[in-house]
Amino acid sequence: MKITRKLQLYTLFTLLTLVSACTNHHTSKETKSIDPLISAQWLNKHLNDSDLVVLDSSVIVNMNASGGFNLESGLEQFNQGHIPKARFADLKGNLSKTMSELNFVMPTAMQFQSVMQKLGVGNNTRVVIYSVDNQDWATRLWWMLRWAGVDQVAILDGGLKAWTAAGFTLSNEISKQTENVLILKLRPQVIAYEKEVLTSINNKQVNLFDAMPEMHFLGQFSMYSRPGHINGAINIPSSSVIAESGLFKPMDELDMMFDQDKKHRSIAYCGGGVSASTVAFTLYRLGYEDVAVYMGSLQEWAENPENPMTVLQE
Repeated sequence: MKITRKLQLYTLFTLLTLVSACTNHHTSKETKSIDPLISAQWLNKHLNDSDLVVLDSSVIVNMNASGGFNLESGLEQFNQGHIPKARFADLKGNLSKTMSELNFVMPTAMQFQSVMQKLGVGNNTRVVIYSVDNQDWATRLWWMLRWAGVDQVAILDGGLKAWTAAGFTLSNEISKQTENVLILKLRPQVIAYEKEVLTSINNKQVNLFDAMPEMHFLGQFSMYSRPGHINGAINIPSSSVIAESGLFKPMDELDMMFDQDKKHRSIAYCGGGVSASTVAFTLYRLGYEDVAVYMGSLQEWAENPENPMTVLQE
């Protein structure tokens, strides 16, 4: 009887040990994480990790003959040279709603899911995003992935220039894109719409940030239908969070730039929801709890003459 009892206890102990081991292994796989901002050195070290997907999200900005700007897909430049194993995420193409008068309108959830899966992004992958010149394109895709519920995503600090400055090579080989499975866990709260912004103007529980250059914020010039900024907005140009080196400024320096209540709702806007993503990304890193991007931004807001705007020309 004693032998049988000992055998039962031994069997139970063995089963519990196996279950515990399996559980710990499963948890370890699920909790493998990545910091929101990584260096070129980190990426070079982990470039061959089997769960890592690297995405180039570049959009090329060129001045046209009339003094305006043309926005072009960065695909051609990507094909000429990119970080090895990187894949191209086309913010100017299939990652925007094509049938729209506005630029960079969010695609449908189904379209976004399809594009990401074809690029190899899944629920068990870590993603690193970079752009050639402007961090705003990378943070825009970062924010879109956050909307989709994909959390293990990082920005390459300094983008492609930081990679080459560190002495790492480029490639013109096209990485084989193994399609993955991505189950979306949408966060609708990270996107703000015109109606919410309008009701938040006199709401002291909402922080409203304008990510445009100061001269545009003041109304000294305008790229949209009307000059100025949305009433009550605080001007934090997206360029102001980036150091001269092209890297994000240190956290303590960034923290001094923002003194709003971190528990309040925070909404960032710009012209078309791109540079606002850099401010939103910074707020997220600083611990602001409820951050959204107004995707329509001034290209939508300024079109409606009933939407209030302030001009502070000096």
